[in-house]
Amino acid sequence: MSIHVNESSKVFHLQTKKTSYIFRVLENGELGQVYYGATVPVKASYDNLTRMEEHDCTNTLNEQQTDFQLELIKQEYASLGKGDYRVPAYQITAADGSRISEFKYQSYQLVDGKQRLVDQPSSFDDDHHDSQTLTITLIDKLLQIELALHYTVFEDEDVIVRSATFTNNGDDVFINRAASAQLDLPDADYDFLQFAGSWARERHLYRNHLRPGSQSIESVRAHSSHQENPFFILARPHTDNNQGAAYGFNFIYSGNFKDEIEVDQFDTARIMVGINPTEFGWNLKANTSFQTPEAVLTYTTEGLNALSQQLGHFYDHHLLNQHFVKQERPILINNWEATFMDFTEDKLMPIVKRAKELGIEMFVLDDGWFGHRDNDRSSLGDWFTDEKKFTNGIGGFAQKVHDLGLKFGLWFEPEMISIDSQLYSDHPEWMIATPGRTSTPARHQFVLDMTRPEVVDYLVEKISAVIETTKLDYIKWDMNRSITEMYGAALPANQQLEFAHRYILGVYKLYDRLTAAYPNVLFESCASGGGRFDLGMMYYAPQAWASDDTDAIERILVQDGTSYGYRPNMWGAHVSAVPNDQVARITSIDTRAKVAYFGDFGYELDITKLSAEEQATIKKQVAFYKQYRSLFQFGNFYRLETPDTSDNVYGWEVVNDDQTEAIGARFQILNGANPAYIRYYFTGLNPEMNYHINDDPETYSGAELMNAGYFVPRVMDRTQPEKDPADFYAHLFVVKAIKE
Repeated sequence: MSIHVNESSKVFHLQTKKTSYIFRVLENGELGQVYYGATVPVKASYDNLTRMEEHDCTNTLNEQQTDFQLELIKQEYASLGKGDYRVPAYQITAADGSRISEFKYQSYQLVDGKQRLVDQPSSFDDDHHDSQTLTITLIDKLLQIELALHYTVFEDEDVIVRSATFTNNGDDVFINRAASAQLDLPDADYDFLQFAGSWARERHLYRNHLRPGSQSIESVRAHSSHQENPFFILARPHTDNNQGAAYGFNFIYSGNFKDEIEVDQFDTARIMVGINPTEFGWNLKANTSFQTPEAVLTYTTEGLNALSQQLGHFYDHHLLNQHFVKQERPILINNWEATFMDFTEDKLMPIVKRAKELGIEMFVLDDGWFGHRDNDRSSLGDWFTDEKKFTNGIGGFAQKVHDLGLKFGLWFEPEMISIDSQLYSDHPEWMIATPGRTSTPARHQFVLDMTRPEVVDYLVEKISAVIETTKLDYIKWDMNRSITEMYGAALPANQQLEFAHRYILGVYKLYDRLTAAYPNVLFESCASGGGRFDLGMMYYAPQAWASDDTDAIERILVQDGTSYGYRPNMWGAHVSAVPNDQVARITSIDTRAKVAYFGDFGYELDITKLSAEEQATIKKQVAFYKQYRSLFQFGNFYRLETPDTSDNVYGWEVVNDDQTEAIGARFQILNGANPAYIRYYFTGLNPEMNYHINDDPETYSGAELMNAGYFVPRVMDRTQPEKDPADFYAHLFVVKAIKE
């Protein structure tokens, strides 16, 4: 049993393999946080952790209980206006305009397993074997509202998933904010690790110590955004990849979010994870409920690699589409950077045929195949073939691809509409716009109102027809702009603040209907690259395009940052042409491939224009990746601490479960003058096993490779710098256990 309940003391102790999460019912009937960290024994009560003393100039519960002061108490789901001035978990406006709530403990329910949420992505335990779920029911008797706090314990993964449900049994009220999870920590001696950036440089790691006051990451773009990712870490200052304590938080949601940490006057830290209260509100009508998205919490004392791995195992078993989670992802070639929208069937077929010769497994046709789409000013919403480009229709072209033995994929941008389109002519009211206000375009396009069921129905019909005509294997689902002028023409005035949340629920509905109808189609999420790289999308599309920037060096930064909260089989990584389209950098095709191996591998260039030598190299790369694909996609991923610590050197490694096979990589951005000897220190190996590395005949124990390291020659190739430059260099180490 992973959840222990003491009926008399009303203490709830949630245990995973290595952690304890404890809370209790407070004297005022609300819930108080007691402890979250490394495992402690189960006890009837934890008096030492729940003692209180009176502080001056602080509100008290009443005249009698003067040591009960909410401002000093760790809480589970805090309200506003009762003496706790920190950020609240929720706020409700009653029919009379009052904004004070008092939810008091009523009961609990404990069940095995975890049900999926209705109408939105969520964690799951369909067999009821791997988790327990605790639901705490609290009631505000005056408002006649029931608040259910849900806790699911995934014991083996050291993960706890939280959410909240508000059910109204009284008069209509308005929810101003509703967090999915709150955690109050007894001190604030933590570094805040966030993963920030912009288009083409997403999810770079930023690490700063917590300071007094509020610090947050958020989005009001109606998607999780390129600028901030909803995943973050709080780590002790000494914690690194290999050791130390850290908390990880992620959000199963793709819309506006806010992750906030408030350090108060007593140097305690309050963490909130949930929907952004800016541009949010919900009319909770009588006899209706509101369900928050789910928040994922995890803790470790074993360093950031351990934290990343336990999250990865949780995603694999309890979040991602189980049809694809252990299915090797195909090596693809995408035509975007090869042709952009300037193509015909005759122009594409040589690329398809050459891809087959090189061993590539899937051809993906990107933007420009539909309507009259020769540039980005037209045709979004018109999901029918541009017959000038495909005289036999898109189905005829797909048949040719399939006849060669390749899988076939297509690009869609379902949520968008062009003014120059048949869809806009037929349904201008389907475009998001605020009456009387100028509509602001981005990339010359606008957004469909996904809160309208008829829009979802239209998209299901049109996309389904293409899937069936082409016998489609893969969809790249793009979303190339944030939403402005948010307004739902079909919503009444008092529901306009519901729009952003209803929009993303509409997107989920479209995903749900298509993935249910076509379970064998692999979906990849894309939002101008990494603008919607989140767990909400991953529930439906088990991989995402990590960034539109395909430059190998920028991708090191993107993929390294992404790896803290996600695992390599969740992102696409491609080799593209040089000079790179985004940054004009020139890197060797060897380095480009070695970076892209750590992900769902593919190519994004015109392979027919490459030299015979480059094509032979690609053929070898494809064969190499096929040989080790399972290891790259499903192995345990490690970020390595490098002795030459700087942003100039990065080290990665993947190791299989039985530690018999590993691949390590060392990426050096710029070569150095007269450097010291370089050693590569492996991790995750079995110290008792013996290994070979690459073609080196010498035998090395795992202990030697991890503790003493492996010599790496410095790069000094002056003969052919254009082919094998000393800058932007990658070493790859294939490690195999010696069979006794």
